[in-house]
Amino acid sequence: MLEFLRALRQHGDLGVRLPGLLLAFVIAEVFYKLHSFALECGAFLVTWLVIDLVVELLARLLRAPHSHGQR
Repeated sequence: MLEFLRALRQHGDLGVRLPGLLLAFVIAEVFYKLHSFALECGAFLVTWLVIDLVVELLARLLRAPHSHGQR
């Protein structure tokens, strides 16, 4: 976990990844009532992964028009 946080700080991704983490946490807290810590933790991590993938895809799509014609 510490290496993950250090890597986020070094690459400046903390500001990009933190909102997804917080959104996944809120979704897990409100909607996931699986009566098992392991299942809820796994569901939280999958939710965070999906949110992170969507954010990354949107960021790529928004950057694509700017770099499309340049080579």
